[in-house]
Amino acid sequence: MLTDSGRETHATSSPTRSNRPSKRLGLIAFIATFGGLLFGYDTGVINGALEPLEEDLGLTALTEGFVVSILIFGAAFGALIGGRLSDRYGRRHNILLLSVVFMTGTLGCVLAPTWEVLAAFRFVLGLAVGGASATVPVYLAEMSPAERRGSIVSRNEFMIVSGQFLAFVINAVIFNLWGEHDSVWRYMLLVAVVPAIVLLLGMLRMPESPRWLISQGRHDDALMVLKQVRTPEAAHAEMAEVEALAEEEELTQVGGPIDLSVKWIRRLMLIGIGLGVFQQFTGINSVMYYGTQLLADAGFSSSAAIVANTLNGLVSVLGITIALKVMNKVNRRTMLFVGFALITIFHLLIGLSAVLLPDGPVKAYCILVFVVLFVFSMQGTIGPLAWLMLAEIFPLKIRSFAIGVCIFVLWIANALVALFFPPVVAAIGIAMTFFIFAGLGLLALIFTTQVPETRGRSLEELEDHFREKYS
Repeated sequence: MLTDSGRETHATSSPTRSNRPSKRLGLIAFIATFGGLLFGYDTGVINGALEPLEEDLGLTALTEGFVVSILIFGAAFGALIGGRLSDRYGRRHNILLLSVVFMTGTLGCVLAPTWEVLAAFRFVLGLAVGGASATVPVYLAEMSPAERRGSIVSRNEFMIVSGQFLAFVINAVIFNLWGEHDSVWRYMLLVAVVPAIVLLLGMLRMPESPRWLISQGRHDDALMVLKQVRTPEAAHAEMAEVEALAEEEELTQVGGPIDLSVKWIRRLMLIGIGLGVFQQFTGINSVMYYGTQLLADAGFSSSAAIVANTLNGLVSVLGITIALKVMNKVNRRTMLFVGFALITIFHLLIGLSAVLLPDGPVKAYCILVFVVLFVFSMQGTIGPLAWLMLAEIFPLKIRSFAIGVCIFVLWIANALVALFFPPVVAAIGIAMTFFIFAGLGLLALIFTTQVPETRGRSLEELEDHFREKYS
């Protein structure tokens, strides 16, 4: 690989040639992250659509939780299936397939005559969401040069929360314009067809991952792709590195369940699963999926609740933007501890507001403020940090297997929150529900003491450290 100084020297000597690959890489990232945008929109759009959907299809608290959570269960399996399809047929091929699945699932939901049919197509959408979560970041990472990989890959997380924010805004606009129509929820869901079409048409003109092409023995094709997103000299230099690394991974990627018999690997697996589970048990997606209903229960009118809920989407974008700027300047474990501490405090304040304040505008706005602060704290710390640490803590030998297991468990935890939040709130109320979240937050703080620090160390140094510490 060329050194950073070598890259800078080349860029100075040939700025036109250097800027062209950079623009091409930016276009590739923009198109591919429409998969992340769809991920965010399809998980967020149900938030504002639930009230009219309940009235139109006659949902109960239990069937409501099922309709919301079935997408997340689908995503868990979509992540497993999508990763395998991506390895076998290519990243670009898989993203093209996912765009078709996104469109099929969306149109099926829009035309669903009953909640059972809606749930079936929500599961199909979940397969696409899970597949996108497993494929798009890998595609971006393999297209990016090392010095830009972090910023390019993190664009996908930014597009996910932007998709949720967009869903909240569009829901608010459509509801306030056509809220008197029973089928207004169908218009909200239909909007997702547009980015799916953009993803399909855009990816038709995008190249395949050079890393995947090399793994298939298509070295000339891989070099052609690298020349699109690198200067010619950098493309040839990186080609040799990618070939060597692909050969190394082919020899070492033999990890699987048998490696769990090794104590230090088993310990890391439990830490990774804990990161995923406690990230979801903050209850962040109870707000992302049911925020409008939560605010209506707090005292807002239906139209005011759907507008107020857009604040959750806005602070999600702001929070993750700040997190990406400070993540490499603050120790990971410190950031985790502060995040869980803030979240636990705001959970307690939400619960106390629901218990102690009389019904009325003061109670409604207090709950809104504390919910918004909770969402901001979550997205500014634990939200992106858990995904980053999952990519850092596992050794090369079992990385694909371990991350796949942890993401599967994360999605299942997400689905359980989505499934049980409505009936739990209906049974015990807002206050007790958030007191439960606060209790889980205290357990997360204890768990944080077992999480290793990973900032400022290479992956090889971390592997040696974990083997020595946990053996």
